[in-house]
Amino acid sequence: MPKFAANLTHLWAELPYLDRFDAAADAGFEAVEILFPYDTPAPETQKALQRNGLEMVLLNAPGPNYAGGARGFAATPGGEARFDYDMRRAVRYAQALGARFIHMMSGVGQGDAAKETMIANLKRAAADLPEGLCLCLEPLNQIAQPGYFLSSFDLAAEIIEAVGASNVALQYDSYHAQVITGDALETFEKLRPLIRHIQIGDAPDRTPPGTGEIDFPALFAAIDAGGYEGWVSAEYTPQGRTEAGLGWRVSHAGT
Repeated sequence: MPKFAANLTHLWAELPYLDRFDAAADAGFEAVEILFPYDTPAPETQKALQRNGLEMVLLNAPGPNYAGGARGFAATPGGEARFDYDMRRAVRYAQALGARFIHMMSGVGQGDAAKETMIANLKRAAADLPEGLCLCLEPLNQIAQPGYFLSSFDLAAEIIEAVGASNVALQYDSYHAQVITGDALETFEKLRPLIRHIQIGDAPDRTPPGTGEIDFPALFAAIDAGGYEGWVSAEYTPQGRTEAGLGWRVSHAGT
């Protein structure tokens, strides 16, 4: 069975931010991720992690742009300076919280200019990235994120190859994979060598495992068979209180 982490942006959203760490530990999780932790001073999040013995796995970049205007996404031509600023900020937070992975969001875009910009930005960021950190690219489906540039697994693989850095890899999300390709399991098996981080949610509505289209016992078996040893993070919208929907950790074990 994979080892599961909790995405605290989605799970326990009914609780105040810092209380979610306690709830995750009480539910038996040993690791968490937070998409955008930037609104809370890092020392407060550090304390919540430490008092519960939790590992921080991942955060997203870029964070909010408090100066106003669009955020400097990775595939925005002409936004290189903003990208570099966002990258430095994300790295500071990741290091402070002990996260290994930074999900680099492409933002809205299309065409060769967006692709070339993203490749150049990632090459620059990868070269400057502190040891132990990894930049992850996650294709997001266009239904959930209209206009999002990185909405294809083939495109993500092409960009990773073009960047050619060991600290740039694929982030696989079962919900997005199922919506984009129609077969989350086949997508995982096809791209396993590129995958460094995994998130799970059922399709078509990002619900808990076992409430939609995906065969999770088969997917979990494939994750184990593929030799993946990282965290598998639960990133879905609970149907009611979070604790009531955690039975999938046992019922979909495939044993």
